[in-house]
Amino acid sequence: MSTTTVPASAPAEQAGSAPAAPPRKVRSRGERSRGASLASHGILTVASLIALFPVAWLVYLSLGPDKDDYLHPGGIWSKMTFDNYAFVLQHTNFFDWLKSSLIVSLGTTVIGVMVAATTGYAVSRMRFPGYRKLMWVLLVTQMFPIAVLIVPMYQILSDLQLVDSYLGLVLVYCSTAVPYCAWLLKGYFDTIPFEIDEAGRVDGLTPFGTFFRLILPLARPGLAVAGFYSFITAFGEVAFASTFMLSDTKYTFAVGLQSFISEHDAQRHLMAATAVLVAIPVSAFFYLVQKNLVAGLTAGGTKG
Repeated sequence: MSTTTVPASAPAEQAGSAPAAPPRKVRSRGERSRGASLASHGILTVASLIALFPVAWLVYLSLGPDKDDYLHPGGIWSKMTFDNYAFVLQHTNFFDWLKSSLIVSLGTTVIGVMVAATTGYAVSRMRFPGYRKLMWVLLVTQMFPIAVLIVPMYQILSDLQLVDSYLGLVLVYCSTAVPYCAWLLKGYFDTIPFEIDEAGRVDGLTPFGTFFRLILPLARPGLAVAGFYSFITAFGEVAFASTFMLSDTKYTFAVGLQSFISEHDAQRHLMAATAVLVAIPVSAFFYLVQKNLVAGLTAGGTKG
């Protein structure tokens, strides 16, 4: 008696059953759903608009020809003009303010970053007596308000004959920028392997040679953040600049803006136009360092 073997799949095929459904796509770890992606993009868009609105509003007010146009901003649209910018450039000390601001800001950036870099590197690599206390002392100096520091600093600068001088103001700004930058760069230097220092010594480099030729190129992102912070600190500061700079031609931008506001008058349209022009050097400086800025801000948080 012969038997016929039928494949197991034959009954299902003969019954005309539907083919199996394709496997469900599984998101990889870290992959967001479409809804979460749309929500995050929406939140970022709203946050960007909120951040850009004050800048756009300032530019809009700077195009109004009258000093009281800020009270009726709707009427600016029909009478926009660039006369405010022309007046600021031609009939104020704008270029003197620009020169003073650049001298003070760039001087603070160069001197402050170099002092902070050497301090941060020394604390990161060397174990000298009191190295921990040094960093805490730098941190404590940031706790004093400006109002408390103005009088003793003025007395010191007066004794050194540095009142109403660019160097005096640069040194004052360095006293506020160096502590923060030293902490920042110390954390960044901690992420650079110590073996690089040892390799430099094997190659016959001095400690200064190792620092300048090997460590500083690797610390470029951290230096960019420290430089940007120092530049912004000096460029937008008002209290020290208005106290220590006595000549009109040596005013920085932050102090020069106050000349548009007096007890009986407020030329807000000219002040807005000047503020827009002031933002140009800062934006240019940010563009130069922005490639290393993000990397420097995220580095130093953990020791690699």
